[in-house]
Amino acid sequence: MRGDFEGTEFDLDGPEGAPVAVFVHGLGLDRRGNWDGILPALPEGFRTLAYDLPGHGGSAPLGAPVDLAALGGRLERLLDALDIARATLVGFSLGGMIVRRFAIDHPGRIDGLAILNSPHERDPAQQRVVEERARKGAGGPASAIEETLERWFTPEFLKGSPAAVARIREIVLACDPESYAAHRIVLAEGVKELIRPEPPIALPALVATCAFDSGSTPEMSEGIAAEMPRAQLEIVPGLRHLGLIESPDQFARMIGGFLERVCGKARA
Repeated sequence: MRGDFEGTEFDLDGPEGAPVAVFVHGLGLDRRGNWDGILPALPEGFRTLAYDLPGHGGSAPLGAPVDLAALGGRLERLLDALDIARATLVGFSLGGMIVRRFAIDHPGRIDGLAILNSPHERDPAQQRVVEERARKGAGGPASAIEETLERWFTPEFLKGSPAAVARIREIVLACDPESYAAHRIVLAEGVKELIRPEPPIALPALVATCAFDSGSTPEMSEGIAAEMPRAQLEIVPGLRHLGLIESPDQFARMIGGFLERVCGKARA
């Protein structure tokens, strides 16, 4: 089922009454570019909801200041509109920040969290640099797209999979520039409100990143997991930020296994 709610485009698939897993993509991507290699490979028996963030993919810009609370509020309204009372949330990068904010604000609506390649606490000097870069990036995604792709993919994938890289480039460049810039600032600054929450997020969690992800490092994932008493930590070797696109089957097995552990045997 494809739909649009308050300008948010979404895909909802799977058997009614089954456990729901919600997938939240990262900065510059969309629901299909981020998850097309993952969702078809998940175990059967789950209902999956993937949607586009404001100004990404088919969704309209937010039309208001963008922050984690606003992004979490949009997700809450979408779940309400689709009559989804509880779900497991899977977030990549910025999406991982959104699902953590949602878990802090609405713990009773979540069965578990998968936080993939998502940033966390930086040292003060690094935090200042990241924030300054984000605020200077008002030109939108086109201003540094090739540098971005080099951070996201391994050299081997950039050289050997030009069609896949071109698809991601096209998705990023199609973002609304103002929305991209605003979400980039959230990615830079929003981590500060997620560090050591009180009370801690005590939900079952999968925290994962790739060994060579320079912006969402293994040390950051270790920090996230250390703050969550029921977290499982996974570091995927050999890949960079978009490891889930380079190796979707590996990520699908990891996410699928987590969903089955959280939700029990999937209902057909």
